[in-house]
Amino acid sequence: MGFLRDKDREAVRERLSAMTGNVKLVYFTQEMECQYCRETGQLLAELAELSDKLSVVTYDFVADKEIVDKYSIDKIPGMVLLDENDTDYGIRMYGIPSGYEFATLLEDILMLSEKDSGLAQATRDALKGLTKDIHFQVFVTPTCPYCPGAVRLAHQMAMESEHVRGDMIEASEFPHLSVKYNVRGVPRTILNEDHALEGMLPEAQVLSEVISLG
Repeated sequence: MGFLRDKDREAVRERLSAMTGNVKLVYFTQEMECQYCRETGQLLAELAELSDKLSVVTYDFVADKEIVDKYSIDKIPGMVLLDENDTDYGIRMYGIPSGYEFATLLEDILMLSEKDSGLAQATRDALKGLTKDIHFQVFVTPTCPYCPGAVRLAHQMAMESEHVRGDMIEASEFPHLSVKYNVRGVPRTILNEDHALEGMLPEAQVLSEVISLG
């Protein structure tokens, strides 16, 4: 039985019909000791069937160490999103992109396809001034309606600056990280390990926090 119902499949197919350039999902998995790896792989395979501009490449987290190291993948299920030129903008998703986060995945795909972050021009200009690396870790759950906005903003900023990396992390799948970063509610965003943002914040406010660190 598939993840996507027929009605949902047609809606997603229509959404992906807006793609202008190809997008590649680089998926990292393993057979044993990985909650939701198999389900995530199946979901991505079903998604790729809905557009000839979308492809999935799968690697084993243990066996394909060279590729794992290339993309700095440190947990699974993990995914890197690349544009048609295999450009890595630092956009990552860890955990199954289900519930509200499935919509985030679709928006990310369209963003990479169009090569347009959608950020305000002032934000784009400010991000060009970064000189230090900024690492977003956005903790989410599938049932959180505010989480996609926080993840989306992190991924938009990652697309605009080579100094930004944006990780979506499904909190319940990585409990050790949720404990480490004191995640008691979502979305909770950690910037560079020790700076926390609570909730879905406006673009300008998040930018201000990023600029103060970078």
